[in-house]
Amino acid sequence: MKRKTITGILTIIGILFFGVIPFAHSESIPFDSDRWEFHAKEKKVENYLGQKSLYLGKGGMALIKDSQFTNGIIEYDVAFPQKRGFAGVVWRRQDGANYEKFYMRPHQSGNPDANQYTPVFNHSSAWQLYYGKEYSAPVKYRFDQWNHVKIVVSGKQAEIFINDMEVPAFPVNELKREVKAGKVGIWGQAGIPGLAGSHFANFSYTSIDNPTLKGVFEKIKTEAPGTIMSWDVSDGFPGDKLKNKLILSKEDLARINWHRLDSEQSGLANLARVQDPKKGNTVFVRVEINSDKAQVKPLQFGFSDSVKVYFNGQLIYGGNDLFRSRDYRFLGTIGYYDTLYLPLLNGKNELIMAVSEKFGGWGVQARFVDMTGISLRKF
Repeated sequence: MKRKTITGILTIIGILFFGVIPFAHSESIPFDSDRWEFHAKEKKVENYLGQKSLYLGKGGMALIKDSQFTNGIIEYDVAFPQKRGFAGVVWRRQDGANYEKFYMRPHQSGNPDANQYTPVFNHSSAWQLYYGKEYSAPVKYRFDQWNHVKIVVSGKQAEIFINDMEVPAFPVNELKREVKAGKVGIWGQAGIPGLAGSHFANFSYTSIDNPTLKGVFEKIKTEAPGTIMSWDVSDGFPGDKLKNKLILSKEDLARINWHRLDSEQSGLANLARVQDPKKGNTVFVRVEINSDKAQVKPLQFGFSDSVKVYFNGQLIYGGNDLFRSRDYRFLGTIGYYDTLYLPLLNGKNELIMAVSEKFGGWGVQARFVDMTGISLRKF
C-alpha cells in the first residue's frame, strides 16, 4: 500500500477516534523556557489574571529560537488595557527585517482597523498599503481580560480567529511573502509615549502541512489593462538630494542601478520588496510610455508616503500623504486618489517618480484609463 494512502487512512482514523490530526507537531512553550529569545527593551514573566504570562512593556519580539514554522496553527491569549497599543505575533520570520505579522489595535476596538495583517519586507511594515476587509476586521475586544487568538496558516492563505473559534474574524486571501519556513513568536509595540504594553499567555504552535480553512476566500482583484504592472526601481538614496531639483538630466540618471519590480496582481508595487528604507528612504521608479501622436492622457496614481513626479525630465508634481499630515485622523493609506494629465510627445516619453517613505508602507501604483494610441515598454 502506498505511503500516501496509509497516511490518509491514519488521518481519518485520528480525526474520527481522537479528534486530532496525526503527524501534527504541536508545541506549547512556557515563557520561562530557555527556548525563547527576547528582543525587547522591557519584558517580564509574571502571573497575570491567573495565568503565567509574558509582559512586553516597551515593545519588541519574543521568538522561539529553534522554531521552523511554515504551515499550521498558532494560538495564544493576550490581555491589554483600553489604551493605544499594538500586540500580536510573527511567523515565517527569516530575520529581523522580513516576516509575516498580525497584530491587534486595542484603541480601535470595534472599528474596521481594530487589527491588521501585514507582511514585513526589509523592515517595512506595510499597513498603509494593505488595508480593508482582506487585512482586518471590526472586532470588539475584552479589556483587562484574556482574548484568545488563533491563526491558521496554509500556503499563501490564512484565517484569523479572535475569541470566536468557530467563525474567523477575517480570511487573508493572499499572504504576501513567499511560503518559506521561519521562526514564530510574539510581537508588540510600546514604549512610545501614550502606548501601553500587553500580556501574553498560553502560546502554542502546531505544524501541519495542509490545515483546514473554514472561511470564504474572495478572488483576488485584478487590475484592468492600462495598469502599470512593472517598474524599474533605483537604489535608495536620501530624499533631501532632490530639494529644489526641478530638472532630471541624463547625467543625473547615468550612474543609477535599476532593479525590476513587478506589481502585485492588484497593481500595487511594494517598493520594500527590493529596497530597504533604512538604507535610503527614497527611490526613483520609472516607466516608458510610447505614443503614436502628441496628446494628453490622464494617469491615475497613488503613493506612500510622498512623491515627486518628473515627466520627460521636468518636475511636474509633488505630493505628501504622510500619516497625520493633514489632520490627526489622516492615515496616509494608498489609493488612486490623484490624477496627472500627461502631455505626451509623439514617440518615447519617460515617467519617473521619486517615492519617499517614513513609515507604514512604501508603495506606488498607477493606471491609464484610456490606452488608445499609447503603449508601455519595460526598460
